[in-house]
Amino acid sequence: MSNQIHTMKDKNTGTWYNKQDGAKRASNKGFATQKEAAESARKIAINQGLEHSIHRADNNHIREKNSYGNDDCPPKG
Repeated sequence: MSNQIHTMKDKNTGTWYNKQDGAKRASNKGFATQKEAAESARKIAINQGLEHSIHRADNNHIREKNSYGNDDCPPKG
């Protein structure tokens, strides 16, 4: 089982999709906006205890990460 789900933009179609680590296909795809795709991935991440990475549209670098599972090293305080 994967430990991350990624929200990324398909440069060929211009739509947004979500894909889990190790999956051959996208979990869900065809979202018109990043916000719609991220909301869908967030629900999956919470349900499955995954880390959610949201990528930038222009260069696909990660711009935001949120963890909904058991962190290896939780912050103190």
